[in-house]
Amino acid sequence: MSTTKEKPKDRRERLRQEEIKTNSASNIGDGFNRSHSGSFIDLVGSLSWKGTGTLIVIIIISYIIYSLLFN
Repeated sequence: MSTTKEKPKDRRERLRQEEIKTNSASNIGDGFNRSHSGSFIDLVGSLSWKGTGTLIVIIIISYIIYSLLFN
C-alpha cells in the first residue's frame, strides 16, 4: 500500500492501529479517556477482545445488581 495514495483518514487509522499493537499497556487507559469525549466505538476499538468482553460482562453484572437492588 502506497502512502501517497492513502487518504488522510485511512492513514490516521492505520497509524492508530499500529500504535495500539506496539503500546498495548496503555490501551485500556486510552480507551477510557477517549470514552469521555468519544463514542463507544472508540472505546471498544482501543481495547483487545478480552478487554471488550470484560467491559460487556461488567455492564451486564452491574445491570443485574441494579435490577435486584432497586426492584
